[in-house]
Amino acid sequence: MSSRRIAVCLEVTPKQTFASALDWPGWCRAGRDEDAALEALTSYAQRYAPVAEQAGVSFPSTIAFDVVERVPGGPTTAFAAPECRRPFPQMTAEAERAKVTPAAARRLVGLVTAAWATFDEVAAASPAELRKGPRGGGRDRDKLIDHVIGAEAAYARKLGAKLKRPVIDDIAAIEELREAIAAVVGAPSDGSPVVPNGWTTRYAARRVAWHVLEHAWEMQDRAES
Repeated sequence: MSSRRIAVCLEVTPKQTFASALDWPGWCRAGRDEDAALEALTSYAQRYAPVAEQAGVSFPSTIAFDVVERVPGGPTTAFAAPECRRPFPQMTAEAERAKVTPAAARRLVGLVTAAWATFDEVAAASPAELRKGPRGGGRDRDKLIDHVIGAEAAYARKLGAKLKRPVIDDIAAIEELREAIAAVVGAPSDGSPVVPNGWTTRYAARRVAWHVLEHAWEMQDRAES
């Protein structure tokens, strides 16, 4: 582990703030305001650390944040998720439009791949029926898996990969979809969106890893008695 300040971007709305550790795709949490979002992000450091370890990336030993950017949130932010509905430059951090070197690309794709591995491990260990969430809601395991796969098929199109949505037991098709995403995220970039009206690789890495880990951790929590 290492000790260094962690760059964070905040997406801010009057009712919800979403905090993302910019160099750590998937380490993102929301709160009712900036302080609450950063507190939640801190509380998830130990849940994210095994993802970094699996990717072979040294994780900070001391959690100290440096808020380097604040951007206006949108309707998605208000639901405790990273914004995706606004025009691309408005919905993301300037840092996510920066050049991606070969080394940075390898690091990004390593962390995204580790997020997928975490999700698969949690899904394999989870019962088919999960404990209900607030007010009796929440998808069961297979519905969560299907939801994540469907989201990734949509995300892939933002990176120029148009693949049919896999069914949850088609392992080969799921791997093909992930490989298509990884091929783009793991390639050097000048920081521009990969395709017109698409995403940059840094934003794609953050959103894909966040969504995968969000539901992996949900599944984990709701599998507990």
